[in-house]
Amino acid sequence: MKFLICANYLPHVLNFRGKLLEAIANLGYEVHIVAPDLKSHSKDYNTLLGLGYVLHEVPIQRTGTNPISDAKTLIAIYRLLRTIQPDYMLSYTIKPIIYGTLAAWMAKVPKRFILLSGLGYTFQDVEETDQRSGFQRVVHGLYRQALSKASRVFFQNPDDKRLFETLDILSKDTPAVVVNGSGVDVADFSVLPFPLDDAGEIKPSFLLIARLLKDKGIEEYVEAAKIIKAQYPAVEFHLVGYLDENPAAIEQAQLDEWITSGIVNYWGKLDDVRPAIAASSIFVLPSYREGTPRSVLEAMAMGRPIVTTDAPGCRETVIEGVNGYLVPVKSITELADAMEKLIVNLDLITTMGQASRALIEDKFDVRKVNQVMVGEMGLSRQEYI
Repeated sequence: MKFLICANYLPHVLNFRGKLLEAIANLGYEVHIVAPDLKSHSKDYNTLLGLGYVLHEVPIQRTGTNPISDAKTLIAIYRLLRTIQPDYMLSYTIKPIIYGTLAAWMAKVPKRFILLSGLGYTFQDVEETDQRSGFQRVVHGLYRQALSKASRVFFQNPDDKRLFETLDILSKDTPAVVVNGSGVDVADFSVLPFPLDDAGEIKPSFLLIARLLKDKGIEEYVEAAKIIKAQYPAVEFHLVGYLDENPAAIEQAQLDEWITSGIVNYWGKLDDVRPAIAASSIFVLPSYREGTPRSVLEAMAMGRPIVTTDAPGCRETVIEGVNGYLVPVKSITELADAMEKLIVNLDLITTMGQASRALIEDKFDVRKVNQVMVGEMGLSRQEYI
């Protein structure tokens, strides 16, 4: 039996879906991976090959709306699927979901699954304004077509599922399941001591890890940092991430200004975020909307308290006042206030960090998440004679 996963960025397959594919391979399935630009990611390519997976390249533009390019993507995936003839297929991120699922339906792949790991800018401001641009209506219509061809759709928080139902993107006839994000491997993210100041006290040190997009709350984080540093100059603000080809991306000039001014300590893009988390005592993500943010889960697994927004996906990670604080989206003042609560009460950092780790072990352990997904996809151990 063959299981195929379709993605738009090869490194994310290993980072975000690696444990899921491992669980599926351990059941005896032949695992195939479809993604673009394989030669650009030789390290990940060789690692995945070494795990016994079969990799296939197709043209997928991560961004852009060129209908000719997207048509080529649809045709390429369709032809590939006709050759491979997988029994199961899972697609995630916008273009694999739309064109991968439609191609799988055309190629008569028996079981077709979709994972909504985040909604992105095509759903921005839809709930707040109750209005959609012409472009959004086109994209949502494509989503509707793809989801109607799915055997089951996985959401990473109940708010996204509710929104898709409200917008009539998800039909009542399509089975849908909410899972606890992508999960995190608790064995890979151990609890580490907090950084200390010269007096041996916990050093208040904040960290944000995200693609450098406006809807991740990067600008709010920096503005709140300015407020805090005016009163507490020694407090550190760390930033990990990279500039993205996305309409919501932060400009390079703006990033350079933040670095030059000393407001943030910019780490750039990291393949391993654990050193940055270890160097910080509090994790912050003021995002406008998420599936379930993996960066937050990783920080929680390392015993860090969380300050994030009361937004879909983000609110799933925090029990208010227990392992962190929830603040309104785009509220710089309340974000700074939540940060200050931890600065002036260092004992909270310890107790909330412990609560974060406990929540990870109870709810977000990757093995528990994958067990649900494997069961919902109807995968079972393959016996060979």
